[in-house]
Amino acid sequence: MPDKVRIAIDAMGGDHGASVLLPGAEISLVRHPDIEYLLFGHSDVVEPLLAKMPVLKAKSKFTHTEVSIRMDDKPSQALKYGRWKSSMWLALDAVKKGEADVAVSAGNTGALMAMSRFNLKMMEGIDRPAIAAIWPTLKGESVVLDVGASIGADAAHLLNLAAMGSSMARVLFDIEKPSVGLLNIGVEEVKGLEEVREAGQMLREGQFPHFDYQGFVEGDDIGKGVVDVVVTEGFAGNIALKTAEGTARQFGQYLRSAMNRTLMSRLGYLLARRAFRTLREKMDPRRANGGVFLGLNGIVIKSHGGADSEGFASAIDLGFDMVRYELLAKIGQSLARDRAATQTAKQASGAAS
Repeated sequence: MPDKVRIAIDAMGGDHGASVLLPGAEISLVRHPDIEYLLFGHSDVVEPLLAKMPVLKAKSKFTHTEVSIRMDDKPSQALKYGRWKSSMWLALDAVKKGEADVAVSAGNTGALMAMSRFNLKMMEGIDRPAIAAIWPTLKGESVVLDVGASIGADAAHLLNLAAMGSSMARVLFDIEKPSVGLLNIGVEEVKGLEEVREAGQMLREGQFPHFDYQGFVEGDDIGKGVVDVVVTEGFAGNIALKTAEGTARQFGQYLRSAMNRTLMSRLGYLLARRAFRTLREKMDPRRANGGVFLGLNGIVIKSHGGADSEGFASAIDLGFDMVRYELLAKIGQSLARDRAATQTAKQASGAAS
């Protein structure tokens, strides 16, 4: 494990910019005093804020950048004017050069993905990156991927997602052999898209030493915590993620309205406020803020653009854990050891067809 974790921050990203991101970095620093920051942003914005945060300033190296990526930029636009000189690019470049261990940004997701792929390149055997999210469940937490990096996936890509997601689960949850399920419209083997059925067959027939394939899972199984890792392609994964986030907010609004409706309900809230506080903490989206870009030659964490300081601190915490427990090395080991099993499964699948 590294003695220090060096974290590069795109200080100009997100809906609120440095005014939220720097306090978030300070919150995470209190939790993890062995963090060192590399901050990238415009001096007129960042330096006045740093002057008010001496603890953060003492543990940070700041680099002025004239250019910042806008939240509504298309990836091609961002690459055209932001390559080599934007705060987002330079944070990623610090990881590439070995000056930082992880980059964290709350900026434009498409631009961050494009720049990450262009700058850091893909790991051997991986053709497309994935965004992995931490999902609260009735049993604790699960890893769900892909939640929006790319649309569509063939069977080989779904197998790569299983390998990467299980590596992340081992790091986060300290599980020797995480359970993996493929998201589908039913648990029966005859249901679903051809690519999903093919991936399921390959996973059943292969010998994968680092995870335990459990078969197909349905949407309601994600929250139940039926498996440690849920694998899906980015279109379905992103819809599932946004639906869950919206449902949590809807439920919270219903609960607040019900608690304020009558005197008796307000009294009931006072009597049960400890239980409601526990529920609020469990459903707080800030706890799960931060998606990990997997498949790259470097660790990149994407925070929600609208995250507050506590939410951004959670994204930094996630990056800290990914570095401290050597996620990249574990993914590389998984891919190398699973490659032979994947090839065997492909041959068996081809012979069967």
